[in-house]
Amino acid sequence: MKFIEVSNLKIGMRLARPIYSEKGVLLFERDSKLTKQAIESAGNFGLLGVYILEPAEPLPPVSEEDLEFERFQIMSVFSMQAELEKIISTKKAAKMESIVGTITKKYGHVNGKVNFYQNLRSKDDYVCRHTLNTAILCALITHTMNLMPEEQGQTVLAALVHEIGKTTVSKEMLFDRADAAENRERLYQVQLQGLDILEEAFPEGKTLKRICMPALRSQYDFTVYNKVDPNVRLSNPTKVLLVANRYDELTAMDLQGRSESEIKAIWEFRDHPELYDMRVVDALLKSINILIPGVSVELSTGDKALVLVENEADVLRPVLLNFRDNSILDLSLKRNKDIRIMDIMKTLDNRYVMDMEAMKEAMAQAKLGTS
Repeated sequence: MKFIEVSNLKIGMRLARPIYSEKGVLLFERDSKLTKQAIESAGNFGLLGVYILEPAEPLPPVSEEDLEFERFQIMSVFSMQAELEKIISTKKAAKMESIVGTITKKYGHVNGKVNFYQNLRSKDDYVCRHTLNTAILCALITHTMNLMPEEQGQTVLAALVHEIGKTTVSKEMLFDRADAAENRERLYQVQLQGLDILEEAFPEGKTLKRICMPALRSQYDFTVYNKVDPNVRLSNPTKVLLVANRYDELTAMDLQGRSESEIKAIWEFRDHPELYDMRVVDALLKSINILIPGVSVELSTGDKALVLVENEADVLRPVLLNFRDNSILDLSLKRNKDIRIMDIMKTLDNRYVMDMEAMKEAMAQAKLGTS
């Protein structure tokens, strides 16, 4: 599977991911061959490109829940864009409460873990996809932490509007990489100024500002100056927003289809408890699937391995099958404490292809070996 820019798409290429309309209607199914109409539609929707299967590549497995997650993202992003534009122009929020309610209803009461998949973003929807994904993560985390419904709603709303300032600038400024440091400072100031809009547009605007501003400042100071003010006390909603925002920033695909791994994001959290609240990080790990059976990983030893048994107590210490010698490696054991999972081996859209029968046999061996 590979990402192909729209300008390089050819008739006959097979789609690895479906194409939906802005209303979430399926237009082109996975594994269907691209037609002239499909290529034109991809361009008309503002897509930079699509995922294409290699000529002999089998179609990766995908569940109905995964497809529904993608449909929900697409439909919500268009609603979000329209609402943010209205807030900027009128200083009034008409549908944001409804959007918060939909996200909270769908992801704010989930018992168990969900598959949180990242999709490619275009320049037109980059900010909205980020804020939407951050809001979904906030809904999941606040539920796992058992925060009160009022706090959950405030956190989800804060996630949706915390980057409203970025919607007021040009795409050239937003994606300028000529002077990254200078542009980062400009965008940071734009974000802070954007928070002033919240006080006019929302009855709880001051509360939203109190949630968003410390999260933005703390992340900026840490990223740019590598410092954290120990005297700043963060509220629970701010702590949740800080983790959810950073997780999506690190794992989201950029405009060239590249992304960091979920593992690198988790290690950043764990390596910097002075910035990220470990209760929030633990709640995140209890809310989304990361190192589940079938995932292939790279180890600090240089070896590559397959996850056999998930570790519910510590997601980064599962039972593995070492590809080098087919040995069972239980990272939860003290003798393996110095071995670290460094990264995930994956396709561009985070899905894995495996022989399930072989997986069952390997898992059975793992249980025998650890019993």
